[in-house]
Amino acid sequence: MSIEITVLILLAAALHAGWNALIKISGDRIAVMAVVTLAGSMLSLLALPFVDSPDIASLPLLALTILIHTGYHFFLPIAYDHGDLGQVYPIARGAAPILVTLGALIFAGEQISQMALIGVLCLAVGVMALAFDGRKPGRINPRAVFFALATGVCIAAYTIVDGLGARQAGSILGFAVWLTIGDGILTFLIALLWKRREIVVVVKTNVLTGFAGGAMQVSAYWIIVYALAVAPMGMVSGLRETSVLFAALISTFVLKEGFGVWRFLSASLVTFGLIISRSKT
Repeated sequence: MSIEITVLILLAAALHAGWNALIKISGDRIAVMAVVTLAGSMLSLLALPFVDSPDIASLPLLALTILIHTGYHFFLPIAYDHGDLGQVYPIARGAAPILVTLGALIFAGEQISQMALIGVLCLAVGVMALAFDGRKPGRINPRAVFFALATGVCIAAYTIVDGLGARQAGSILGFAVWLTIGDGILTFLIALLWKRREIVVVVKTNVLTGFAGGAMQVSAYWIIVYALAVAPMGMVSGLRETSVLFAALISTFVLKEGFGVWRFLSASLVTFGLIISRSKT
């Protein structure tokens, strides 16, 4: 994996942690997610004239990933209703790298080196450990864990489908733009049936937050879809999970959730995994 792709993935990770923090702190979380994804769709529509349409062969995968992303958009805010950013985010992200690596092996025949595999394992263990802060044993809500794990399954599933779809699409960015248009509109329409009043409140009070979140969300998606098309899926997913480090900083300095020895050690393991996952041996 080239240094340029690595830097792009780390940028996407920072953007991803940022919009997740906005979902956590900005009001009714499903309503905020609906506004964020709709804003992302509107920004994607602006980009539509400048990208090629995805090949027709990729459309079934495009439809499938839109559905998976939409499920993710609901599981994540529900998890945040029951748990802290510093706990939910690592559980959701930590389940993905191993699942993606296995899925890429099974469905795409993709191989990675033993050192890269060790790096992915370190990343997964590190981000999962971040959720179980030893200073707060008993603070984990079972519902938060359930919905965070469901979010992680969605992440793993859409990562694999995005990678396969982008490789078939002919136009990587075209696939990404169509994806963010479709999942944003579908998420908003479903949420509108459920949270109409709350969405109106968000639009009146937090519309700028919604557009900021939407810009970060689609930018992160576009970068990752591009990376999935040109680099090994397992390694991309592993590097992407360094967003947990950015979320840990937000959790500590913005949300004041604390950053003790346990989280420091977990974050160090994530960093070690990042270094090892880029090894070519």
